[in-house]
Amino acid sequence: MIEILKTLPLNSVQDLGRPGKRGLGIARAGALDTLAMMGANALLGNAPQEAVLEIQMFPVSMRFTQRTLIALTGADSRAEINGKRLPPWWVREVHPGDELHMLPPLRGARCYLAVHGGIDVPEVLGSRSTALRYGFGGHRGRSLQKGDVLPVGAGAASCRSSAGFGARAPADVLKSDPDGAAGDTPNDKDICLRVMRAAEYDLFDEASQAAFENATWTVSTQSDRMGYRLSGPSLQRKVHGEMRSHPIVPGVVQVPPSGQPIVQLADGNSAGGYPKIGFVIDADLWRIAQARPGARLRFRMCGIAEARRAQAEVEDYLTGLREQARYGRVPAGSHHMR
Repeated sequence: MIEILKTLPLNSVQDLGRPGKRGLGIARAGALDTLAMMGANALLGNAPQEAVLEIQMFPVSMRFTQRTLIALTGADSRAEINGKRLPPWWVREVHPGDELHMLPPLRGARCYLAVHGGIDVPEVLGSRSTALRYGFGGHRGRSLQKGDVLPVGAGAASCRSSAGFGARAPADVLKSDPDGAAGDTPNDKDICLRVMRAAEYDLFDEASQAAFENATWTVSTQSDRMGYRLSGPSLQRKVHGEMRSHPIVPGVVQVPPSGQPIVQLADGNSAGGYPKIGFVIDADLWRIAQARPGARLRFRMCGIAEARRAQAEVEDYLTGLREQARYGRVPAGSHHMR
């Protein structure tokens, strides 16, 4: 089990969410950075959908009460186990009494902690993710609190090395800008997000279309798991008027009357009436999930073929992590002398 010693609001249990429930008015929920979440599970040999801890408010401390294998992915939170540094995107074995401490990240915004076998909370509507807006799922339908004890899955795999093993982070491998270096690191340059035109793109005037594609946008402090509000040029339609509400999904870029776009994320509404100028491709949603308030973003238009190639690159990356894990860990039940 995992005992929470210190935490701040909004840290929660998440998995891949509840797709297919929007017709009931229920948002998908789930991890914002699904690549980091699935990457952590891949490194442990877990199924991709196993529940993990999503940490987005720091500092955080927890204690392990049983021997198990953990993976820490996502942001570089300067994590330590019993005072010894645990690098980001790293796997190692923990033992009863070991304590993990995490501080505000040096790079990125959210960390994901996976354990061998997953966080074993009950499923609600087919998912273990916490629906913070509705108060169900995860651990008691709420954010983590000091004193919470979380059960973990059965089995205790181990590492071939007592130091564990690590993997290259996607920000160091995957590329979204053909003119830039691999990875678009928030501390080094603007984050490039590939987008496709949405249904109402042609309703915006030419100046707004050009601004959407060419301007640099800043992540507002009014951003959360529902959506990221961006600050920049005001985007305006040719003709203003009311629109009927329509279904929306994570990645959709809506433009309210203020003219400042909002990128819908995992806890976003199931429907909305603001016009849509574009949508961020699935393969790049992890990039915005790791952007902190004040980070600078830019959009780059792409087509279906490029979006499919980008998704294939993500799948190849995850496949590489699974292959790496085969050599770095020892399956549960195997006899291994360390």
